[in-house]
Amino acid sequence: MDGQNFVDYVKIMFRSGKGGAGSVHFYRGKYIPKGGPDGGDGGRGGHIILRANAQLWTLLHLKYRKHIFAGDGGKGSAKNMTGKQGEDQIVEVPVGTIARDPETGEQLGELMEDGQEIVLFPGGRGGKGNDHFKTSTNQAPRYAQPGEEGIEAWVILELKILADIGLVGFPNAGKSTLLSVVSAAKPEIADYAFTTLTPKLGIVAYRDNKSFVMADIPGIIEGASEGKGLGARFLRHIERNSVLLFMVSAEAKDIRKEYDILLNELQQHNPELLDKNRLLAITKADLIDEELEGMLSRDLPNIPHVFISSHTLKNIDVLKDMIWKELSSQDF
Repeated sequence: MDGQNFVDYVKIMFRSGKGGAGSVHFYRGKYIPKGGPDGGDGGRGGHIILRANAQLWTLLHLKYRKHIFAGDGGKGSAKNMTGKQGEDQIVEVPVGTIARDPETGEQLGELMEDGQEIVLFPGGRGGKGNDHFKTSTNQAPRYAQPGEEGIEAWVILELKILADIGLVGFPNAGKSTLLSVVSAAKPEIADYAFTTLTPKLGIVAYRDNKSFVMADIPGIIEGASEGKGLGARFLRHIERNSVLLFMVSAEAKDIRKEYDILLNELQQHNPELLDKNRLLAITKADLIDEELEGMLSRDLPNIPHVFISSHTLKNIDVLKDMIWKELSSQDF
């Protein structure tokens, strides 16, 4: 995912199609100058449909589409002919996309599987032709129903990345470096804060042709849940990760304190994140010796942890084993 091409939030005006009007018509034949009503129904308006596509990773293709309108239904006609159905608008989005009402925040739909479809806004129903309204006392009704209006509304489409492992850590904790080492992903890496400005995904190969998906979430800082730094915009991506891998540098003055700050930011954003299984990787372990590792281990949080180095590949395989064990223990 090219950072400049990653879009995870768009706001679009959708409008489903108006139903076609019913027809007022009477049958006329060579020997039947005054036949009964035979006005057909109007066609339904086009639906607005969202479809999940696993080949899409971003909402970039919708960034500049501010209005998406479905087609209107056609009018009914003679001989009880139903009007043409309005053209549906099928909008393809990445798996993991949520549709929300921008005013209330209400979730209108969620697409979690490839090929899944939801009718975001149905088209208006076509009006009934005058044939439906004949009675014993009114053999020649001269009215028909108009078509039902479509639905027009602004909708927010919001992408939350789906991944097995979400990397959680401060800027420069080594998340991007780890992802580049264990997968084919090539995130930008540098020694300054917020190098990672967009989430990155990588497929990590494991033993016996197994694999799992790892997501590098942009670095969190204290106060991120309140909008500081890159803010809460990227915290939502963590919501969809099965396991959270916390990463703290061995250079940190207090590893436990940094972990607690990260955990607090997740809790402030969404308390349910604390229900996810957590692992801890202490990075840049090539800068310390085993004696110091032992001393630091005494004050670490009570979760599985490992000291790693992405530069020397120290304990990278141990980390993969730890991750796979955690993923395998979950009931998906």
